[in-house]
Amino acid sequence: MTAAKNGFAMPAEWSRQEAIWLSWPVADERHWAGKKQDLMGEKFAEIAAAMSHFQLVRINAPARNHEHIRSLCLRGKVNERHLELYDHPNNDVWCRDHGPIFVKHGETGEVAVTDWGFNAWGGKFPPWDLDDSIPKKIAQSREMRRFDGGMILEGGAIEINAAGQLLTTEAVLLNPNRNPQMERAEIEHHLREGLGVKEILWLKGGIVGDDTDGHIDDLVRFVSDEAMLVCVDKDSTSPNHRVLTENFTDLKGFRKISGGNFDLLEMPMPQACEVPGWRLPVLPASYVNYVLVNHGVIVPQFRQKANDQRALSIIREIFPDREVVGIDCLDLVEEGGTLHCISQQQPE
Repeated sequence: MTAAKNGFAMPAEWSRQEAIWLSWPVADERHWAGKKQDLMGEKFAEIAAAMSHFQLVRINAPARNHEHIRSLCLRGKVNERHLELYDHPNNDVWCRDHGPIFVKHGETGEVAVTDWGFNAWGGKFPPWDLDDSIPKKIAQSREMRRFDGGMILEGGAIEINAAGQLLTTEAVLLNPNRNPQMERAEIEHHLREGLGVKEILWLKGGIVGDDTDGHIDDLVRFVSDEAMLVCVDKDSTSPNHRVLTENFTDLKGFRKISGGNFDLLEMPMPQACEVPGWRLPVLPASYVNYVLVNHGVIVPQFRQKANDQRALSIIREIFPDREVVGIDCLDLVEEGGTLHCISQQQPE
């Protein structure tokens, strides 16, 4: 039986969390052009420390690296009581996409793992075998029930509110590099049965430079059951202007479960982030790739003082009861994502 038929559903990210999972950077020449391994280890330690001041942080990494990771985290001022390392070898850092998608039972409160197939965004970045095994390893390590999702799905491709509505994009879930044998109706069936959602809302495409083909967590986030925070780019010469304008128009037509249109709150994009000679001419930098933790919001920053501060101010207005923390993610986004992309929340 599926997760939904067993009474499970995916909670909204703003629900109370037990922990947040990260997959530690792997030292090889494929990542960050082989130039920044020490830098990225320190960056992940900084991120883990920021998260650990709010809640438990659990890290996937080979056991042989644990001592070094722990020392980096301690130097980064991690709350040691909120740090756990697991012998879960990984290929890459994008835990949002290869990690488990957790679901929770509506009556008992039991938390379980849903285990979806992972193929590195359509076979773009081999190998991915270790990443694909992470959900099963977490279920075993934490002694959790595990449900097979039945198709390829990355966590960054979906955004869910507490009313049972799911946002996604055609550019990802209808892409033949994911589930070529499936039509839209079958994909929707798997989402409903695997995550307990009631309604799927489709946007068309994503921002420029996104290796994932257009993940939703760079475009729009639910901030409540009635409102969304939506990326906008009003510069008509920007490569993201057209797709973000089309998405905003489509979102105006979406309706809440309770009836009526959603409140659409605007989040301006940062100025285009570019690295000369890098494989991504424009980096997929987005301020809505923040991550929610208990009593906090951790927000990516891109060394653009005015734009960064504006983003933090918008987030503070939306989440007045949470502490808002900005973290420089310009080096991190060179590999295609930031804070939401590298993390996966485990509900309490």
